[in-house]
Amino acid sequence: MKLIRFGEEGKEKPGVLLNEKRYDVSSIVTDYNETFFENDGLAKLEEALKNNPSLPEVSDSVRLGSPVARPSKIICIGLNYVDHCEETGAAIPEEPIIFFKSTTSLCGPNDNLIIPKNSEKTDWEVELAFVVGKKASYVSEEDAPNYIAGYCLLNDYSERAFQIERGGQWAKGKGSDTFAPLGPIMATPDEIGDVNNLKMWLTVNGKTFQNSNTSNLIFKIPFLVHYLSQFMTLLPGDVISTGTPPGVGLGIKPDPIYIKAGDVIELGIEGLGTSKQTAVAYQG
Repeated sequence: MKLIRFGEEGKEKPGVLLNEKRYDVSSIVTDYNETFFENDGLAKLEEALKNNPSLPEVSDSVRLGSPVARPSKIICIGLNYVDHCEETGAAIPEEPIIFFKSTTSLCGPNDNLIIPKNSEKTDWEVELAFVVGKKASYVSEEDAPNYIAGYCLLNDYSERAFQIERGGQWAKGKGSDTFAPLGPIMATPDEIGDVNNLKMWLTVNGKTFQNSNTSNLIFKIPFLVHYLSQFMTLLPGDVISTGTPPGVGLGIKPDPIYIKAGDVIELGIEGLGTSKQTAVAYQG
């Protein structure tokens, strides 16, 4: 299945994408949230769709929100592509680097990117994210695939001055509003062929900056589920973003390039669709 959420910000309804058409399933499901995933919602929805072929169609003109409702956590993995480590001058990590994005940074896939107040170094990062399907604590790597509900496209926007030059943790450069556009869909694992071989790309104003493949991940998804669950309980609906390949603005030599108002950022991952954000200045 391919899950979507649609409608005004804060009033999204659950839907599905079937044969490239959008359908409203709010008569079957309340929302794609922790309760939904925790109570075997995916299997129940799939069964309901088999027995309920008549669903309201949703116009393509209707805004898409994040395909999952606000999760308890958005966890990100840093420096998870060898060539991204090289471009940023960072050592290849021996264990996954973990940081959090604020849940308030979550937004729809095509919502505007709001450049934060006082920002001069807002940057882009195309990433493969996955959604946790059930409560996970001390999970083995072998059993990890059973804890994955699906996969999404995510842009891990980052304010590099806040992240690197302001001391403390990376999180302060990662959590601004609109810094986590997710979607357009959450695709269940059966919709994706080999998750370790998906093309991924990102352009700014039509110029390609990132062009890679998930085959280049240092730490693969089953290991990440296992690893993270040693340190914290993952809850159903939690979003884990697996890191970005090379081509970020920070890594451009000799002079980094950062996002300015009016820039258009487009990105995609094979099988997970595309998203498009237009950068706008913060209006206080």
